[in-house]
Amino acid sequence: MDRNRAQEIIDSLAMINVKYHGIPVYIQGLNEDSETATIFPLDEMDHEQQVDLQGLFEEGP
Repeated sequence: MDRNRAQEIIDSLAMINVKYHGIPVYIQGLNEDSETATIFPLDEMDHEQQVDLQGLFEEGP
């Protein structure tokens, strides 16, 4: 996923469907000096992890 699009999703008031390697996730934030993001799976909200932006995909409408 493009870093700018990830930031747009974070800033959006709407819930935008994003998956990390097929698993629905919530993007908490972008990490400043890298191409990674902090996410957690929607079904495991306490399982925060750092992932590569390239593994994130937005599900279309």
